[in-house]
Amino acid sequence: MPSPPAQLQLPVGVDTSQPGVAVRPLAATSSATANATNTASKAVDGDGATRWESAYTDDAWIQFDFGAKTQLGAMKLVWENAYGKEYVIEVSDDGATWYQLRYVIGGQGGTQEFFNLNANVRYVRLQGVARGTQYGYSLFEVSFASPGSDNSIGRAVTSAAPFPPNGGALASPAPAPALETTQFQLADGTLVTRFGFVGRSRHGRERGEDWNEIGFGPNDTVDSAGRPQDKGPGAYLNFVANYFKNRTWGVEIIDNSQVAGVTAPRLIVNQYYQQAQRGGGQSFVRRFDDPHVTGYGWMSPGTLLDNSTYTAGFNDIAACPVVPKPPDGALLKPSSGYNGIVGANDGCSVVFDTYPGHADLSPNGDGVMVPNGSTVPARSLRQGDVIEFTGSFFSTRAAMDAIGDSGAFRYYTNELTYVVGAGLRPSYGVQPRLMNAPLPPETLQGGLGSVSYDYADNATFMFQQPYNNIGMQNMQRFVEGRRWVHTNMWTGDHNEPGNDRNEAAVRLQGPRFNQSSCFGCHINNGRSAAPSVVNQLLDTMAVRTAMVGTDGQQRPDPVYGLAVQMHARSATTGALQDWGTGVRVAGFDTRTVTLADGTVVELSKPRIAFDGVTPEVYSLRSAQPMIGMGLLEAVPDADILARVRSTPDADGVMGRANFAYDPETGAVRLGRYGWKAAKVSLRHQAANALLLDMSVTSPVYPSRSCLTDAANCHSGPAANGIPEDALTLVTRYLGLLGVPAQRSLSSGFPKGVTPLPYLQVDPAQVTRGGQLFAQARCTACHISEMKTGLGTELTEARNQTIKPYTDLLLHDMGGDLADGLVEGQASGNMWRTSALWGIGYSQRVAGSTPIGYLHDGRARNLTEAIVWHGGEAAASRQRFVGFSKADRDALLAFLNSL
Repeated sequence: MPSPPAQLQLPVGVDTSQPGVAVRPLAATSSATANATNTASKAVDGDGATRWESAYTDDAWIQFDFGAKTQLGAMKLVWENAYGKEYVIEVSDDGATWYQLRYVIGGQGGTQEFFNLNANVRYVRLQGVARGTQYGYSLFEVSFASPGSDNSIGRAVTSAAPFPPNGGALASPAPAPALETTQFQLADGTLVTRFGFVGRSRHGRERGEDWNEIGFGPNDTVDSAGRPQDKGPGAYLNFVANYFKNRTWGVEIIDNSQVAGVTAPRLIVNQYYQQAQRGGGQSFVRRFDDPHVTGYGWMSPGTLLDNSTYTAGFNDIAACPVVPKPPDGALLKPSSGYNGIVGANDGCSVVFDTYPGHADLSPNGDGVMVPNGSTVPARSLRQGDVIEFTGSFFSTRAAMDAIGDSGAFRYYTNELTYVVGAGLRPSYGVQPRLMNAPLPPETLQGGLGSVSYDYADNATFMFQQPYNNIGMQNMQRFVEGRRWVHTNMWTGDHNEPGNDRNEAAVRLQGPRFNQSSCFGCHINNGRSAAPSVVNQLLDTMAVRTAMVGTDGQQRPDPVYGLAVQMHARSATTGALQDWGTGVRVAGFDTRTVTLADGTVVELSKPRIAFDGVTPEVYSLRSAQPMIGMGLLEAVPDADILARVRSTPDADGVMGRANFAYDPETGAVRLGRYGWKAAKVSLRHQAANALLLDMSVTSPVYPSRSCLTDAANCHSGPAANGIPEDALTLVTRYLGLLGVPAQRSLSSGFPKGVTPLPYLQVDPAQVTRGGQLFAQARCTACHISEMKTGLGTELTEARNQTIKPYTDLLLHDMGGDLADGLVEGQASGNMWRTSALWGIGYSQRVAGSTPIGYLHDGRARNLTEAIVWHGGEAAASRQRFVGFSKADRDALLAFLNSL
């Protein structure tokens, strides 16, 4: 139903300086009742022991008549045990034409209150949609109050956030000191590589079902008829309970293969734990020569320097003490070493110097690579050797108790690919049996930190992984930042079971908010839920709002401020309340476009309605994936600005930069983040999202008045918000999130095993699709390659060749995509080019939750998203529309490989 028109809303200027007072309806009527006693009048008789009881139908209703137009600020329902699970509160002036005031989904019964009704009406009706029990609806009492200070939202004095007129005074960030060094060379050419591990639940090639080669065990990836089936994911990329607490460690590989005169290279492996460990626990080279080994298994030929540290584990002794982290850029023991092995820390260090002997392989009758009776002899390592390496967390109960940790003491960890003489490389699986191999540079969308192919069927976690080469200390920073992103900012609870409450986050959230954690909008670090059904509450998205001042400039809306906060709770009890700030799907406007081959594409655009007043200007915005944000921050300003055009090219493509003031220093900075590139840094983006979406203040935005009164943001009343150290952790977590490697190569799945759907690719089709993407000139805005610089403290993000498919500039996308909201240089029809990396994972990351594309989630698939493009992208859209079906399929296969 439509929202109430202006004549059914409170007139501007209603006095709400005093608390509201009770307002009684003159009469109550209803649909059929269950009996002659429990009539509608019993719901307004002031007697809490009597009740109205409807007939046993979902569509029953009860209606209240105030006799004349009456100003209403609040409504209270006191349900008997038979409550409404879903219902509508409607208003009318004539009892015939009704408007939707509130729509309730998931009602729980008890006492339900509705504030900020903003209604000036004669009639109110509660219209049932679904009962909570098998009985009818049953209300003890329904009461109303006039608008007042205790139940209505006043209109705030607002001031606009200033934007610089241009980039003339641009202050580009200076090179930042690195947090830690992840790789360096000693004077003699020795290569030292350092990286972080975190505890994992299982191995990297274990799916939720058995998957063996033909003739070598069960294969549950197909049913008895040979049809593909999926019994669920593995448990490799998920995070163990209390992953942020004593469950990360550092690893150092000292590689002398580049030292002059060395003919038999060796790797020395040191590990740096936070607690004592049992000796051993490292594994090298996967058991690829055994057809019985698919899920896991290693040859493990490394030499533990003191084997007694391993055998002590038989007596439950953690013989490897805590070793302090090494200095940055130098070895902990550069000259002494251990037992003649210079660089080794102690007897728990491992030396790996021999590529192990293994069975030679040939295909059998089923095409399975099996031992052929010959042996490939062991040999010394050499530069370029590809080594799969994994560690383990193997402590003891006593060692964990000694540091006050009552959790588990044994975990698996990441399985990585090390190339002798080069370092860590993202990898994929080749024959035989997904043997690890480095991915070629053209697939590394996120540079050398790209996330390797996922063989554990853990797609929902693909946007939650750190860089493949994350530093040993940055791994701890990463998991601590992740904890904050997963924390409820009111209760302090983690959204995953088994994790300690974050006491520092308790009650940080303000009384009105959209979500209580970052995960509430960024589903699994990805996109929002898409608008898909009428009356859907759009609280996983953002609704930006504004009014137009007398000077013609936009500034925050006086009711909502910069953004609608759709939920509320009592400032005293913390109980959730309905303050009429919900924004819902009112319907969909549809039209069709016919492609060159006759295929008809339906385009659907959501219409939205506000439970409260409708702002003068508003924009529905989907949450964007969090991946790769640290890499985008590391792209030099000059590289982005070099792509700005003062005149359009032959297709009408321009590209403009947005500029904004740094909210802390006031310096003019280049905009990079947000749908209109109005945020200048990851810190700015994180603090802005905390304030607008979760009502959490920070050192960047210390007052909630920043939502409405930007000019006095730092002089408004300060609130208890997220502390500096936590904001830093959140910012670094975002900066350390890796990007999945492009899935454009065929994986070497065992014979007869059904590949995971997102790894079942046709390389030729993907290559052709990439050519068509360029041919359509999509790359005019979605540029395929950038280089990062030194303007980041994260070594992992420096000097990387990345493929984000964005130019980070603003483009006019035409009237169909315009929202009317202005942010700096970005007018209503301008949008920052969205990065496409990871787009093929988007729906799999969200699981069963439908997601959409474009700023308001309107596009239900990538074809619709392309066909919606207009303005500067119109020529590229028309080329796509003119493609054959085979060419369109190829282009979409390319996008889905990203």
